[in-house]
Amino acid sequence: MSMQADEDFDEEEVDLYEHYRFVIDKGQTPTRIDKFLTDKIAFATRNKIQQAIDVGAIQVNGESVKGSYKVKPLDDIRVMMGKPPRDTEVVPEDIPLDFVFEDNYLLVVNKPAGMVVHPAHGNWSGTLVNGLVYHFQQLPEMKGNEGRPGLVHRIDKDTSGLLVIAKAEEVMTHLAKQFFHHTIARTYLALVWGEPEEDSGTITGHVGRSAKNRKVMDVFADGSQGKHAVTHWKVLKRLRYVSLIQCNLETGRTHQIRAHMKYLGHPLFNDAMYGGDKIRKGTQFSKYKAFVHNAFELLPRQALHAMSLGFIHPVSNEKLYFEAPLPEDFQTVLDKWENYVNFE
Repeated sequence: MSMQADEDFDEEEVDLYEHYRFVIDKGQTPTRIDKFLTDKIAFATRNKIQQAIDVGAIQVNGESVKGSYKVKPLDDIRVMMGKPPRDTEVVPEDIPLDFVFEDNYLLVVNKPAGMVVHPAHGNWSGTLVNGLVYHFQQLPEMKGNEGRPGLVHRIDKDTSGLLVIAKAEEVMTHLAKQFFHHTIARTYLALVWGEPEEDSGTITGHVGRSAKNRKVMDVFADGSQGKHAVTHWKVLKRLRYVSLIQCNLETGRTHQIRAHMKYLGHPLFNDAMYGGDKIRKGTQFSKYKAFVHNAFELLPRQALHAMSLGFIHPVSNEKLYFEAPLPEDFQTVLDKWENYVNFE
């Protein structure tokens, strides 16, 4: 039997969950899958395995199975489980948070730009998770996801917008399944340099870490490296030098929109990591240069906002949809660009 990390999962979630793949040997005797996986995966209790089975997070040959399923030779088993415990203690901090929705099972929060989602090297305090632990003292610590309670996905520090947070392990697993199957609807707004020739399009290109700079993601159109990534985009406003773009993610790779839009030739406005913090379109007039640099100061980050989030409630099965308006810094700069092109 072989076991490996699964390469088909979104990189946004890759360090929040362990992804296993078992290809069963020809000599395997029939064994209940819940017992088989409990024996094979560290920290996996029978109850935790059953919860994952109940929400379809364990599949055999591409199909969900019941706990009574008997593992057979040559079966291809894929599993999504919480990571083993880490020695990570999250310190509660009284950080104001913008809650868009809350019930007994989950909540949706509108994260401001500049806030890191969870504690990590260099950012052990002041994160969204530090605030969550303060506001929700009873928020359960998810086994296998210590230090990041309730997290199902993330957005970058300097990206603003919506995140869904789970309040129970089975809810987190159910939501993670929706991310895995790409059924969660996510819409982003981005201000990019230039005007795309078409009004809409789809970018399909593997996204992976750059060999020159491991903090930056490159697009590998030939699929030679990275992971499959698809971004659907359309132009909402053309402002001669910049454009307001709507992006819908089919996958959720790290920096996917930022890397894809740079690959398209339209990096995000003031995205220093991807070359958007320089004047990429426009005149050489000093008045224009001063205008752009003033806009950089007003929006000192990449112009990216996670505007909407839609998913199925794990308990009620209700379709939920939420929107967050553009934050003040983004809206101010967008208004300035509109005024500039209309009255210059």
